[in-house]
Amino acid sequence: MLKILLPVDGSDNSDKTVSEFIQLLDWYKEKPELHLLNVQYPIDGNVSLFINQSDITQYHQEEGLKSLQSARDLLDQAGISYQHHITVGSPAEMIVRFAVEKQYDQIVMGPRGKGGIQGMLLGSVTNKVMQLSNLPVLLVR
Repeated sequence: MLKILLPVDGSDNSDKTVSEFIQLLDWYKEKPELHLLNVQYPIDGNVSLFINQSDITQYHQEEGLKSLQSARDLLDQAGISYQHHITVGSPAEMIVRFAVEKQYDQIVMGPRGKGGIQGMLLGSVTNKVMQLSNLPVLLVR
């Protein structure tokens, strides 16, 4: 069974990618195993001097679940099973690392997320994932 990683960030563009991908599932001979991934940015500075690690971890989990919620709702409404994951780090590097470590067959992304300054044609995270990944990356508009 094909294992697909679908990174989501909670943005409208991310939701659009999930919706469009749901429509493309008929392309596959058999339903793929679908995994959502949300990457949280690490907390900067000396925060860990004032807040314990378990509270920081809980914060990342809560924010990750918020960012995953709309994508989860779309998949639930379509009756599509999935697993979801949350990790912390630089988004592009973590997406590629996660995909390699968990042995995914494909990464499915939209051309843009919720990044502030976007590339001319592709969002900076998408562009960087395409540069870093040896796995196929399917762009869904």
